[in-house]
Amino acid sequence: MLLATPALLGVALDVWRRGDRLADLSGTHLGTYAASVVESLVLWALLLYAALRQRGIGRFLFAGLFLVSLTFSFGGQQYFFDQYNAYLNVDVSKFASNFTDSVINQLLADIGNYVWAKLPFFVLGAALIVVGRRVLRPRRRPARVAFFLAPVALVATFFIPTQHRHAQASVPDVLYLHGVGGLIRTQLGFTEQSNQLRPRERESLEVGKISTKPPVPRNVMLLILESVRADATCVPYDPSCIRTAATNRLAPERYPLRQVRSLASSTAISLAVLWAGIGPHESRDVLHTWPVIFDYANAAGWDTAFWTSQNMMFGNARLWVKDLGARKFISATDIDPTCDLDMGAREDLLAEHVNREIDDLKEPFLAVVQFSNVHYPYYVDEKLPQPFQPATTSKAADTFEEFWNHYKNSVHQQDIHVASILEHLRASEVGNRTVVVYTSDHAEAFREHGQTGHTFSVLDEEIKVPGWVDAPRGTLTEDESKHLTSNADEFVFHPDIAVTVMDLMGVWDAPELEPFKSRIIGDSLLRGKVHDRAMPLTNCAGVWSCAFENWGYMKGSMKLEARSWDKNWSCFNLADDPLESTDLGIDACRDLHDLAMQTFGRLPGRAKDE
Repeated sequence: MLLATPALLGVALDVWRRGDRLADLSGTHLGTYAASVVESLVLWALLLYAALRQRGIGRFLFAGLFLVSLTFSFGGQQYFFDQYNAYLNVDVSKFASNFTDSVINQLLADIGNYVWAKLPFFVLGAALIVVGRRVLRPRRRPARVAFFLAPVALVATFFIPTQHRHAQASVPDVLYLHGVGGLIRTQLGFTEQSNQLRPRERESLEVGKISTKPPVPRNVMLLILESVRADATCVPYDPSCIRTAATNRLAPERYPLRQVRSLASSTAISLAVLWAGIGPHESRDVLHTWPVIFDYANAAGWDTAFWTSQNMMFGNARLWVKDLGARKFISATDIDPTCDLDMGAREDLLAEHVNREIDDLKEPFLAVVQFSNVHYPYYVDEKLPQPFQPATTSKAADTFEEFWNHYKNSVHQQDIHVASILEHLRASEVGNRTVVVYTSDHAEAFREHGQTGHTFSVLDEEIKVPGWVDAPRGTLTEDESKHLTSNADEFVFHPDIAVTVMDLMGVWDAPELEPFKSRIIGDSLLRGKVHDRAMPLTNCAGVWSCAFENWGYMKGSMKLEARSWDKNWSCFNLADDPLESTDLGIDACRDLHDLAMQTFGRLPGRAKDE
């Protein structure tokens, strides 16, 4: 029983965390789970037995090996499941190998909870060794056998196949060790990485010279936030709102868009959609060649600028913007070569740079400003206001409201820098002719459905983003203003934002766009209410692959979605159920289900024949 304790504990903890999912295992999955229990039992029994030797340096070696293996495999899974409602597996470890610096950075940001998750298992392991050496004295020959077999068993767990995808039909410690094996194989170059996609260099299809113009002279500025949820901002003007108080004060007559959705909760995918107006389900070649708003602006003779605080060293992003065609360009490492990989350069420095350069743009111009500081671990400057208290950087469950406050403080401070740009723009003559479009690349989950962060689902906490348009008087026609107002409560998607930017530039009706409209799935918000067009949602695309598959479709308020560990599709009506708490069943989303099966071919995490 002593030797079996780690394996039995693993099963008990797994039942406690996801007993409802385990109850549904059957057939092959039940067999793989049973096999993983046997694997776990053999491994920990051998390691512990070898560690209980009474003499020799080997007992210290195996005691350390047992302690480290137990602490990381059990404690690591405890921490991972708390954050993502799923276990770390080999797919995650392969995915993470592409941004190791980011993984380390994010763990260090929550190091207290990471260590705390591991501490109980370290104590348990030490106790098993101490007690074991008192009650169980291995005989010399069996101890020698264990001495040789234990490391073989440990290495074998790195390579023994296990069911790790949607059902994760294996015990958590075996999943973790198999994931370690995947990471090792990847680092040694033995793993096929073709399915771990990152942006490559863009080669936009050529757009002919455009001569059409907007009905009134105007410039366009597109502001793209990072990881900002709609409910963390002031979307319609509200004099009492403090969440994004600075921009709220500067744009009291803005046109609110209360129901904006990104089609993904991954920055790279969202930008591909937001700039080109196409769906995230398009092929890798289409996503890297379809013209974007900068191409149309250049073809129309507009001046262009792209300023971002994002670190372009992250995931090959530099290749995506290498030939973007913006006359003015700056990224995080131009501002601060030592900036954080995830959060990028400080946005007060970005704002200073934008305010210096924007006056040099020639009218008409398209200027895009992308922010990044509200990316986990959420940058907060101690010298700036932090109105939401108490706040903590800890992800611990008992202080999660305080962690939510930390996030809101980060959004509040980012807004101060966004407002600095907006205030500088509006104080200039050119600002009177500039329409500002405001949104976020995606949102951020805070355990509404068991997850934190983003890229793990297309549920609303990860894709419902803020949106508004601030247009000085005279920059919109009467009809454009009326139509924009009519879309305030309509379900709007990022492709609609892309087409609206094109329409603001006056290029949407240009004959030169006709070859490209076949894949553009958005509507201009300046031309009437958006159509109820079915929009594909996915975090697994040709510019960015996913650790856990998740996708679906949305049409108006109806949404079909699934994550890799879900047993079936879920259907929600967001008009009646904004928290997505009541699954209406597939029949209520039958048209979206048919589209999803046509587009993706299967449930996330499943093989096509499952």
